[in-house]
Amino acid sequence: MLPWKRALRPLAALLLTAAVAVVPATTAQAAETTATASSGWNDYSCKPSAAHPRPVVLVHGTFANSVDNWLALAPYLKNRGYCVFSLDYGQLPGVPFFHALGPIDKSAEQLSAHVDKVLAATGAAEADLVGHSQGGMMPRYYVKFLGGAAKVNALVGIAPNNHGTTLSGLANLLPYFPGAEDLLSTAIPALAQQVAGSEFMTRLNAGGDTVPGVRYTVIATKYDEVVTPYRTQFLNGPDVKNVLIQDLCAVDLSEHALIGLTDRIAFHEVANALDPARATPTTCASAIG
Repeated sequence: MLPWKRALRPLAALLLTAAVAVVPATTAQAAETTATASSGWNDYSCKPSAAHPRPVVLVHGTFANSVDNWLALAPYLKNRGYCVFSLDYGQLPGVPFFHALGPIDKSAEQLSAHVDKVLAATGAAEADLVGHSQGGMMPRYYVKFLGGAAKVNALVGIAPNNHGTTLSGLANLLPYFPGAEDLLSTAIPALAQQVAGSEFMTRLNAGGDTVPGVRYTVIATKYDEVVTPYRTQFLNGPDVKNVLIQDLCAVDLSEHALIGLTDRIAFHEVANALDPARATPTTCASAIG
């Protein structure tokens, strides 16, 4: 192996590690058993209520999975009367537990199949999608190119990588390493596709950020160290609400991972986005609500 290719492996690892918080595999295994056995989420016998007529599909972020990303938010929504589902997507051969690494367009196809499965089980005509990081952006591909607009009422992105990221400038180093982008594309396609200016990002955002008929909410933190600059997360277009969490609670210090994993102020905004007719003000007190 050429020396510069050896040097790229730490860079690729650093990019991957920065994408989301990592949970050990044994923890993920235990969490999966707990989630499926006792939490009530991913219960395909669940029927949406009149108050919450649409199932909620949770879409995890890069290097996460259908359990560890949602150990807090899934019960939060389930306890508020929603039918809640999650999926694994973007798996790479031989890589257990850590997903959303494969080509994003193929991941969107997996999401499409999962939404169809959820709608068939629940009898609902549409679903609401809530995603963290890549999971808040990838559904836009599904909605825009794979017919998802007819099946999705609302898309809520928590720290979504909507316009590509520089990883606080780290991605700007790639052009200085000959072949680096090709290596990333081969080893971890989803990372290369999420870099600002990538072919994937250009196609995703060509012609506008949104499509008619879908409500969009973006929930961002100014302390995001992964999707940078953080304002690139925001969308432009009709039926869009962009939320900076520090505008609601100035002392909220959540960064990229925590805003999706544990931040109940962000969760309150998710609930408001799913049911705007019953929305209540989000404040610092929402952290204990």
